[in-house]
Amino acid sequence: MDLRQLLYFTTLADTLNFHRAAERLNISQPPLTVAIRKLEAELDAQLFVRGPRGVILTAAGEAALEPARAALARAQEVRTAVRQGRLGERGRLRIGFVGSAIYSLLPRLIPAYRRRYPLVELEIEDSTSVEIARRLRAGELDVGLVRLPLLDGHDLDVLPVETDELIAAVPATSVHAGAARLPLATLATEPFILHTRISVLHMVALLACQEAGFLPRVAQEATQVHTILSLVQSGLGVALVPARTTRQVPDGVRLVRLAAPPRIASGIAVREREAGPLAANFLALARTETDSE
Repeated sequence: MDLRQLLYFTTLADTLNFHRAAERLNISQPPLTVAIRKLEAELDAQLFVRGPRGVILTAAGEAALEPARAALARAQEVRTAVRQGRLGERGRLRIGFVGSAIYSLLPRLIPAYRRRYPLVELEIEDSTSVEIARRLRAGELDVGLVRLPLLDGHDLDVLPVETDELIAAVPATSVHAGAARLPLATLATEPFILHTRISVLHMVALLACQEAGFLPRVAQEATQVHTILSLVQSGLGVALVPARTTRQVPDGVRLVRLAAPPRIASGIAVREREAGPLAANFLALARTETDSE
């Protein structure tokens, strides 16, 4: 049996009249009659009793009606799921993000995406920009929220979505703690706590110091901003951290704006030419969110 036969069967069961059933199905009556006879032959059971005014369901027909309707409903669910998958409205989207994205990018984009595409399952994991780029190339991720500029990202499509600036984090006991704005060069003699070398922020901080006329003395490196701030709290040195990531500053740490703050950016990376509809929809939503700012 096939879905067409089940549709004919349930329609006839609803109308109990071949003529009205054929009209509802937008076919002539003979094909409907033939289809029902073939279905009864295949099932080796009579589904309808014919009479001068129409038909009535047999016991076998009554028993078959609900399963037939359920099968048609499941088939429609399959069609709907396929359509939703084709349009990027259903499926699984794998997103890699750098740690600093939790402060602004993720809270801004993920809720908006979930409201727009509630049937999409999100698989989100933190990583570094370099590792995210590698996994995008390997097909292990669909979307990456990364720091810019993206090292070795020549074959990826990147949409800048957020700008920020570096700010100085100093111990509360530092002579610089009370400054309103601080020339970066005044920190030249201080030990620095930098992001690890795999982070774009490591390079940005080094370049900023070089432009200010000195090479920083690196006392410690760390991956996460909260770890860096804890090391500053411990008095191990000063640090340059993204301003957006400093909403929760530990006791003993003061944030000081720089006189000429280095600008940094974050973006969304995909392999747009190879991206499926899920990633394409995420990128389109991010463009909308960015344009609305």
